[in-house]
Amino acid sequence: MVKVHLSQKGYDKLMKELTYLKTVRTRELSEAIGRAREQGDISENAEYDAAKEAQGLNEKRIIELEEKLSNAQILDDSNIDKSKAFIGATVILEDLDTERKLKYTLVAELEADFAQKKISVTSPVGKALLGHKVGDVIAIKVPAGDLNYKILKITR
Repeated sequence: MVKVHLSQKGYDKLMKELTYLKTVRTRELSEAIGRAREQGDISENAEYDAAKEAQGLNEKRIIELEEKLSNAQILDDSNIDKSKAFIGATVILEDLDTERKLKYTLVAELEADFAQKKISVTSPVGKALLGHKVGDVIAIKVPAGDLNYKILKITR
């Protein structure tokens, strides 16, 4: 199996989701199926079908999370050179083409959430930033064209 790299925070978040799905969500879906069965004939019962489909999706997500968590390797950043971009670091960049400032946190793929400015180290931008220091200028090829960034600051 392939090891899944996670920060402690990311691991805890996935564990919390797994616990919720196995306890609260499973019970809710079971109750919804029971209510739908009480309505009689389930062969043409849309509520029953929807609850069964939701139950299947819930079980699928539980299996995915259990597999990922069983293969998780918690990242220990105590031995990492903090002057370079690494998983868990927040990087402030300047887009050299637009002079716009950007702030991203580099995370493992499972923790990526662009809405929260958390980008995966397997993404083109994340991969290009890894190992670089403050002051480095990086040219990154992405499907939309070329990006030119300068690293202004790296924090934990």
